[in-house]
Amino acid sequence: MSNPTKPQPAVQTAITPTREQHYAEWYQQVVRAADLAENSPVRGCMVIKPWGYQLWENMQRVLDRMFKDTGHKNAYFPLFIPLSFLEKEAEHVEGFAKECAVVTHHRLQAGTKPDGRPGLVPSGELDEPLVVRPTSETIIGASFAKWVQSYRDLPLLINQWANVVRWEMRTRLFLRTAEFLWQEGHTAHATEAEAREETMKMLDVYADFAENWMAMPVIKGRKTDGERFPGAVDTFSIEAMMQDRKALQAGTSHFLGQNFAKASEIKFLDQNGTLQHAWTTSWGVSTRLVGGLIMTHADDDGLMVPPRLAPTHVVILPITPKPETAAAVNEACEKLAKRLREIAYAGRTVEVEVDRRDLRGGDKMWQWVKKGAPLRVEIGPRDLEQNAVSVCRRDRGTKERTAMSADALVAGVVALLEEIQQGMLAKAKAHREANTRVIDEPAEFRAFFTPNKQESENSPTEIHGGFAMSRFAMDAKDEAKLKDDLGVTVRCIPIEGPDDPGPCILSGKPATRRVVFAKAY
Repeated sequence: MSNPTKPQPAVQTAITPTREQHYAEWYQQVVRAADLAENSPVRGCMVIKPWGYQLWENMQRVLDRMFKDTGHKNAYFPLFIPLSFLEKEAEHVEGFAKECAVVTHHRLQAGTKPDGRPGLVPSGELDEPLVVRPTSETIIGASFAKWVQSYRDLPLLINQWANVVRWEMRTRLFLRTAEFLWQEGHTAHATEAEAREETMKMLDVYADFAENWMAMPVIKGRKTDGERFPGAVDTFSIEAMMQDRKALQAGTSHFLGQNFAKASEIKFLDQNGTLQHAWTTSWGVSTRLVGGLIMTHADDDGLMVPPRLAPTHVVILPITPKPETAAAVNEACEKLAKRLREIAYAGRTVEVEVDRRDLRGGDKMWQWVKKGAPLRVEIGPRDLEQNAVSVCRRDRGTKERTAMSADALVAGVVALLEEIQQGMLAKAKAHREANTRVIDEPAEFRAFFTPNKQESENSPTEIHGGFAMSRFAMDAKDEAKLKDDLGVTVRCIPIEGPDDPGPCILSGKPATRRVVFAKAY
């Protein structure tokens, strides 16, 4: 323990406050410093800036390929959903009713506002209100009902990339906004077995993407009845641990049974000529993944992007202190960039940017540190004399540099990027393992999720415990009480792992499985 009477040297970081000082504000500052997004004039909505949107495009590109490789095709469906469509599935409309934005008029006209001022007021009331889609099961179901007539039309495997609106009151950039971008898959099948197979297949696709592209380890599991998607028979999710030890639900896959097929009249003649209702699924991930990436990998100097998803892999910074050497330095930078761009990496070529902006070298360097570009390469007159370049890795200290020849960098850039990618995954796994605990005693469980006041009294950041692997008897009332008391929920019932009979951590009743308990976003 440090001596409180002896002043401690302040550690200089690019992001203030740090993660330990104020995690929530640190997150917002990383988003701002990395130039990912900003709040829009519309409350609760965001403007995604180019660096942030490139990151989402790279996620979209990889996932889109994974969907198509598993037989799915893209389509697009209307933004507006007739209110009567939502009302067809009672549990579904009840689950989303409080989050729906509703259009009731179709034009504006000059008039008097409620406060007495003149201005534009809604006019032309619609015969039926239209809901801005919070999710598209019901509107897509209407199309499926027309497209599916025979068993020969199945399976029907559709995905759409779209925006949705859920009228959130408390928002945070990427993690929870009133409007966000996502993909939603919707499929119809002839049998229950095929639909369940699809549900698990897509859960595996999400887990594969999270771990092998985002370097974000996840736990696959089934949701409890209390956390299940409205109208679904079963909901499955991937759950990741953030650096503050809270959980993030990073993707969901739903087995809908025949509930939506019956509501939307999705019927087909089977091979025996018998009319049957189809079995359906839906699954989705959103721009929340960008928030998950930030909270998994960013540090107190800014964002750190896994190379496989990086908008730019290598940033080349020309060092031109004297006008007479600038041309030679810039030429060397462009030649190196050209060579690197010819190299294949992670399904595309190495993305390189030569930053020739008229800014101080230190300012440019720190901007790229905050953006999280995996590799920075500096080339100056001395480097040219020595036939060398100076290479800096984002996953290492900002002052750590390695001198190597341009040829060596070209030959080894893929290995360098993969080393960073695998190192980020290993670090995230180690963090999760260090903060996951098997707990069987109720007192220990409560203490695990009770913030340490001594550690947090001088800081808004609380200690969240982590993941508790404890037995649960699946009682919805006990789960709701736990959420009210400690802000803890059952994140999922892990798919992997054997039965482990014993007393429920909450009630002492007989339980057969351990579940993941955590605080969550």
